Amino acid sequence: MRRIAVLTSGGDAPGMNAAVRAVVRTGLDRGIETFAIYEGYQGMVDGGDRIRPITWNDVGGILHRGGTIIGSARCAEFRTRDGRRTAAYNLLINQIEGVIIIGGDGSLSGANLFRSEWPELLAELVSEERIPQTLADEYRHLAIVGLVGSIDNDMFGTDVTIGADTALHRITDAVDAISSTAASHQRSFVVEVMGRNSGYLALMAALATGADWVLIPEAPPMLDDWEDKMCAVLKRGRELGRRDSIVIVAEGARDWHGNPISSQHVASVMEEKLGLEARLTILGHVQRGGAPSAFDRNLATLSGAAAVEVILQMGPDSPVPVIGILGNRISQSPLQTCLERNAALDAALRERNFEKAMELRGKGFIDAFQTLRTLVRAEPHEPVPGRASLRLAVMNAGAPSPGMNTAVRAVVRLGIDRGHQVFGVSHGFQGLIDGSIQALDWMSVNGWAIRGGAELGTNRKKPSGSDYYAIARNLEKYEIDSLLIIGGWSGYEAALDLYRMRSQYPAFDLPIVCMPATIDNDLPASELSIGADTALNSIVEAIDKIKQSAVASKRVFVVEVMGGKCGYLALMGALASGAERVYLAEEGVTLAELEEDVRQLIEGFTHGKRLGVMIRNELANPTYDTRFMAALFEEEGGKLFDVRQSILGHIQQGGNPTPFDRNLASRLAADCIEYLEGQIETDEPQSAVAGLLGSKMGFTNLDEVPHMMDRRERRPRDQWWMALRSVARVLAQPGPSVEVQGSDEAVSVE
Repeated sequence: MRRIAVLTSGGDAPGMNAAVRAVVRTGLDRGIETFAIYEGYQGMVDGGDRIRPITWNDVGGILHRGGTIIGSARCAEFRTRDGRRTAAYNLLINQIEGVIIIGGDGSLSGANLFRSEWPELLAELVSEERIPQTLADEYRHLAIVGLVGSIDNDMFGTDVTIGADTALHRITDAVDAISSTAASHQRSFVVEVMGRNSGYLALMAALATGADWVLIPEAPPMLDDWEDKMCAVLKRGRELGRRDSIVIVAEGARDWHGNPISSQHVASVMEEKLGLEARLTILGHVQRGGAPSAFDRNLATLSGAAAVEVILQMGPDSPVPVIGILGNRISQSPLQTCLERNAALDAALRERNFEKAMELRGKGFIDAFQTLRTLVRAEPHEPVPGRASLRLAVMNAGAPSPGMNTAVRAVVRLGIDRGHQVFGVSHGFQGLIDGSIQALDWMSVNGWAIRGGAELGTNRKKPSGSDYYAIARNLEKYEIDSLLIIGGWSGYEAALDLYRMRSQYPAFDLPIVCMPATIDNDLPASELSIGADTALNSIVEAIDKIKQSAVASKRVFVVEVMGGKCGYLALMGALASGAERVYLAEEGVTLAELEEDVRQLIEGFTHGKRLGVMIRNELANPTYDTRFMAALFEEEGGKLFDVRQSILGHIQQGGNPTPFDRNLASRLAADCIEYLEGQIETDEPQSAVAGLLGSKMGFTNLDEVPHMMDRRERRPRDQWWMALRSVARVLAQPGPSVEVQGSDEAVSVE
C-alpha cells in the first residue's frame, strides 16, 4: 500500500484531531503517502483540492483542539449510487488504496456500503469510459478502517467512543456548578443532555454527579404515574435534609408506551407537584465542543496509530474493521457485526423491548444502572429479614487521591441498602489504632460524590509493634467483621500485615478488601487506580497552558510530574499533550541522551521551531533532576530559546475527581460489597485486592500481591502502559523516520 487517506464525518467529536494526527504521523513514519479528505464524504464526492496530501507539520499543535481541522459535513450525494461512484473516481485518480474514516454509526454504515459496492462502482466507471480497465484492475481492492468518533457512545465494537469522555466532562462540570447554586437557594434543576437514543451520557453523568433522578431511553419508568413516583422520592429527599434536587434527562427519553419525555415536561411536573421552582438547563452543543479530555486524546491517538497498522495488513477479503477500546485494550471488531448489533438495539427500542435493549447495551451499562437505582434513593430499603448483615468498616490509607469520597459514599449507601452497618474510620490506620470509628448513615455521605480530597481523612501510617494490639481491640470493640481499605501501596502493605498476623490476633481473621486509589497508578492487580485519570487531566490542562506561554516567546519547558518510580503519569501525559520528550524512571536518563536532546532542540529552533515541552517523571534520575535539565538546556540553547521548569506538585492530587474516576469508584465499590458478602458466609474468608484486569473487574488474593510488585522500585511488575512507549516516541519525532516516496504525477484515465 502506497497511499492512504483520512477523513472525519458526521457530527464532530472532541478527539478527532488527535486521531487525525496519529493516522498522519504513523502513516508517514511507515513510508506511506497520507492524504486528508476535507469536509468528510462531501470532500470525497467533490474531489479536486478537497483531497490533498497532509504533512507531518500540518498536524502539529492540534491535540488540544476540539472539532476537526479537516472538517466534517453531511453529504446527501454520498447516499446515492451516483455520488458514491463519483467518490470512487476521485479516490482512483488520487491513487488512494485505503481510507481511515472517523465518524459515527451513520458514517461507518456508509463506509461499509461503499466498500461492498467498490467492484461494481469500478465496473460502472469502466463502462462509462471514465477510467480504463487497467486502472480498475490495479485498484480493484479498497481497504477501509473505521474509528468511532461520537459523543453519544452509541456504537458497538468499543466500550467508549472518541468524544464521549469529554462530553461527560462538560456535563459533570455543568451539573457540579448547578448543584452549588441549587443548594444555596434550595432549588430544583432539570438538565437535558445529548445522546440521541443512547442513555450513556445521562446515566454516567447522574452516577458521577450524585443526581437525584435520571430518565434514559433504555429503561423508561415502568409506571403510568411515574411523575408521582419521581416527585415522591424527591420530596422525601428534601425532608431528610437535601437542599437541592437534580434530575437529568436524556434527549431521547421515552415513557413505557414510547411517548417522548421532554425536559420541559419534567420541570413543569416538579413545579406543580412539589411546589418548588424548577429551572431547566439544556446543555446543547457545549457538550460537543472544547478541548478533549486526556482520555479522549489518548484513546484517539492509540486508535489512530492502530488503524494504520491494521490497514497495512488488510488483504482483499478482509472485512472492514472498527478500531475501539474493550476493557483497557485497543481492539478491532468487524464493522458489519457492530452495525447489525446497532440495528438490533434500535429495533428493540422501537418495539419497546426495553429488557432486550438493556441486554444489548452490555453488562457494564446494566451494572451502572443498578448501582444508580440505589444511589438515587431518598433512603435505603428496609432490611430483608433473615439476610446476613455485615459490620463493615471503610477507611482510606496512603496519600489522598481524587475519588476517595466518591468510593466511600458508594460503599456506605450500597452497603446500607443491602442491610449492612457501615462504620467510617478517620485518618487511615491511625484512626483504627486510636479508635476513631463511627457509624455512618445514608445522609452522612450526602454530596460526597463530587468532592475531591478525603472527608474521612487519610495518611501513610503503617502500624507496627503495639499498634496491632490496639487495632485488634478496636475491631473487637466495634464488632467489625469486614474491612474495606481505599488507598495505595502503604494501605496494601498494612492490610497484608493484618492478614498474615491472623493466628496471633484472632480479630484479624476477617475478610479484607483493598480498593486501588492513587494518582500514581502504581498498584499491582489493577491496571487503573482511582485518581489517576484526574491527575492526568490536571497535568494535560497545565501543559496546554504552558504550551500557549511557550509558543509566544520561543521557550522550552521542563515539566516534572508525580508518579514515584512509576512512569504512568509521565508517559500518558506526554502522549496526551504531544510533548516531544519524556523521561521515565523505568528507562533512566543518560548524559548521551541529554546531549542528543540538546542537539535536536538547537536544530529545531534554528529552523523555526517555537516551543518545546519535555516531561520528566519525578524520580527519572537522582542526579539529572529537573533543575539540572533546565539549566543544561538553557546554557546550550544560548540565544535561540530560553528555558523554564514547571514542577506541578500537589495540584495533581487536588481538584474534584473526573467523571471517569467517580464512576470507576462506584463500580469498584459495588463489586467490593458483593465480594465481602460472599466471604462472610464462608468458613475460611479470603482477603483480596480489587481491580480492573484487561476487560474485567476481578479480585486477586492478598497473599499473591507481593509477587506482582517490584518492591525495591515500588511499582508493579506488569506495566501495561510501557507497551505504548513506541507510539509516543514515533508521534513526538520532529519528522518521519523514513522518507516518503511520493509521486506528483496524476494517474492516467485515458
